[in-house]
Amino acid sequence: MTENKLSQHLWNEANVSGHEDLIFEQYKLCVEMADRISSRRDTANAFFLTLNSIFFGTAASFVDKINSIPNKWMLILPLSVLLLQSFFWWRLIISYKQLNSAKFQVISELEQKLPAAPYGRAEWTYLLKEGKDRNVYWPLTHLESKIPWIFFLGYILFFGFVIFK
Repeated sequence: MTENKLSQHLWNEANVSGHEDLIFEQYKLCVEMADRISSRRDTANAFFLTLNSIFFGTAASFVDKINSIPNKWMLILPLSVLLLQSFFWWRLIISYKQLNSAKFQVISELEQKLPAAPYGRAEWTYLLKEGKDRNVYWPLTHLESKIPWIFFLGYILFFGFVIFK
């Protein structure tokens, strides 16, 4: 959505002049909500990372016992669950990214009515180059969204090894 269209959807018909205090309060609320989204994303990532680490940590001790399973193809069900869990973890990360991106676009638009633009123009555009130059800044989502796929591949390799061993 372009800034012009966002501006049309953000501002009410009323003149914003004289409402700088209200704009600043809404701005503070938006920044707080963006921070909360990031905290929720961190909590979700910690949960999934712990869950997957526990599986890999305990799976090695069961490799010897897997030989006693009469039909190793029965392992497809737990593999499917783990692969789905990894996929949904990845989708959750992407969803949080989309939500925070929208919040920061609104924050940037609100900054147009404030004396300073610390997030939009100063930090994101000028200092971080909008995440386009990896020598300057590599957005966290680009890194964290790879982790579920590493587990996804790890599960396929692990179960492939166990089934075809």
